[in-house]
Amino acid sequence: MTDAASANSAAPLPRATVLAGLSIAIAGAVLFSTKAIVAKLLYRYHIDAVTLIAFRMLFSLPVFIAVAVWKMRVGPPLSSQDRWRITGLGLVGYYLSSYLDFLGLQHISVGLERLILFLTPTFVLLINVMVFKRRVRPAEWAALALAYCGIVLVFVHDLAGGAGSTVLGSLFVLGSALSYAFYLLGTGEMVRRIGSLRLVAYAMCVSSVACLLQFFLLRPASMLVQPAEVYWLSLVNAVFCTVFPVFMTMAAVQRIGAATASQAGMIGPVSTLFLGALILGEPITGVQLAGTGLVLIGIYLLSLKK
Repeated sequence: MTDAASANSAAPLPRATVLAGLSIAIAGAVLFSTKAIVAKLLYRYHIDAVTLIAFRMLFSLPVFIAVAVWKMRVGPPLSSQDRWRITGLGLVGYYLSSYLDFLGLQHISVGLERLILFLTPTFVLLINVMVFKRRVRPAEWAALALAYCGIVLVFVHDLAGGAGSTVLGSLFVLGSALSYAFYLLGTGEMVRRIGSLRLVAYAMCVSSVACLLQFFLLRPASMLVQPAEVYWLSLVNAVFCTVFPVFMTMAAVQRIGAATASQAGMIGPVSTLFLGALILGEPITGVQLAGTGLVLIGIYLLSLKK
């Protein structure tokens, strides 16, 4: 991926390649953001976050197992240290992050959830500042301030719908974004050594096993018996909101580079806001649009500085 990025910076990409990469990145971002909509629909059938995430991983696990086995055969064996690191990354980056996210969605709107998750790059930057003593330029502080002002604006707006519930849900999603930031920090060096596809496949397998173990430890097996609609929505959540976005994002990065792909992914919060209104009936207000705009501008400026 490093070689591809170097080649991209050395010569302009063909227009068709750029358009294809942007289309894939945008579609992947929209599909990934749609998981919040699907989760809200699933909660209407009175299942909880433990059951929801278990079904999601149960349906997506076969795909990630297949990719993991394929990569295991064509790639060099992992060291025991790498195995332990991948296990830790899978638990923090996908299991804990996803579980906290779905817990939060029980309490807050999909628009606010997506905006809080979109702050993940700012958490990566702040962790670098506090742990690795990275120096932050004034322009980066300004971008951070814009993004957080947008979150505060939408958060205060949503407090009118239920203060306690909004605070609790926001804290859960904030924890999700923070845990995923630690995952991103921990994957940098490993991605260069073992490859992003292999790392994601292994980490997702670890996460899936953890989610299923959690379900069988905390819930009776009879909870697996659900209405047909739960199975269909869970299948959509697993295939279209989990598996497809993972591979689509990788395909986009290979075509147009990580920076451009991540900027195209900014369509995610906007699509969630409008899909929430269209499918769930969640209202769109001027305050929400203004807050979303501030967050997007802040993250965009931060990505340019990075």
